[in-house]
This record gives sequence, C-alpha cells and structure tokens, in this order.
Amino acid sequence: MEIKFTPWRMQYITQGNTPAQDGCIFCAMAAAPPECDATNLVLYRGEHCFVVLNRYPYNPGHLMVVTNAHSADLVGLDEATAEELFTLTRRSVGLLEAEYQPHGFNLGVNLGRTAGAGIAEHLHLHIVPRWNGDANFMPVVGGTRLVPEDLDGTYRRLRPRFAELLALPR
Repeated sequence: MEIKFTPWRMQYITQGNTPAQDGCIFCAMAAAPPECDATNLVLYRGEHCFVVLNRYPYNPGHLMVVTNAHSADLVGLDEATAEELFTLTRRSVGLLEAEYQPHGFNLGVNLGRTAGAGIAEHLHLHIVPRWNGDANFMPVVGGTRLVPEDLDGTYRRLRPRFAELLALPR
C-alpha cells in the first residue's frame, strides 16, 4: 500500500470540521482583516459574500463562495446576499475558465450535514473545475485523491484575477 503524507490535515482531523476556537471558520474568515486574506486563502471580499479556496480541494481551483452572515438558511437569504452569491459564482467560473481552461464544473450547495455539508451551519457554494480524465482509479482503488497543484500556487494564480473584480460594478 502506498502512503501519502498530508500533515496539513492534522488540525482539521483533531479539531473537527470547524477549526476556529470561537465557532465557525467561515465567520472567523469574514471577520478577519484583509491582511489575513492570503493566510485564510480568501481571494475576494464582496459586500455580502467572499470567495475562498477550499483548503481540502477536490481539484486545483476548488473555490467556495461564502456568505458573510452565519446562517445555513438558503430559503431565507435576503435578496442582496442571494444576488451577490450568484454573481460571484458566475464571475468565479469565468475567472477559473480563463486561468485553468477546465472542461466543465461542478457547482454545489450541501444543505445540512445529511446532504454532505462539512460546515452545515454556514451557507457556502462549491465551485469545482473538472477536466476529462481527472477522476482516475486512485480514489476508488487506493482511497487517495491526487491534486496536482498546491494551495499557495493556486492562490498566487487566482488572486490577481480576483483583484480585477474590484474594478467591476457590484
């Protein structure tokens, strides 16, 4: 059996899916000052939502659009937040297309732990770039997912593209 060392996951494993001491990791990111964005992998901050790299990606460029407000209530989302959530999703897909040229995307919202939400208490939307052949035998046979780009490299590639969003009307 092949062993893949992933020491960066230890904090996630030992502290659960919400590693912030005071509660929600997404709330901690929303409240953090902009100078912490690179550490938190935050690519863009809007008025009601922000865009962040998934720390445990399925593929390079796996992003999440996260509401600033601590709520899992999609139905009760106010119009301004709902509009920004979808606008940032659309723009993120466009930026990922330009940078990575994927063959497709998975977009998803897991509402509730039963539906697969790792952080069920805070609404977030996943954007996963996909390429032909990116799902190989490793996850099935080896129980291992191979991600060919590290998070710092992904952040350095995408941060300048998201900086361009600041010039666009909101």
